[in-house]
Amino acid sequence: MGDREAPNAAWSYPEPSRGYEAIRDHVAFYPSLMDACYVDEERVQPQQGDFYGGWITPDIEGPFKGGPGTKGW
Repeated sequence: MGDREAPNAAWSYPEPSRGYEAIRDHVAFYPSLMDACYVDEERVQPQQGDFYGGWITPDIEGPFKGGPGTKGW
C-alpha cells in the first residue's frame, strides 16, 4: 500500500460559494481513478465520462450524464 499515486483524483473547495459552506474542509474523489470506493459496504460505480465524479449505487436512479449522447441535457 502507498506505492501508487492518482494525480488529479481528488478535489476540494477551501472557500466554497455561499450556500455550500458545508463542503468546506471536505475532499471528494473520482471513483473512476481509485481501485475501489464504497458507501458503507457497497461498492460504487463511477459515473461515466471524464468530467463527472458521481458515485452511483443501486439506491440512486438515473438517468446520469456522462455517457454517450448525454451532453447538453
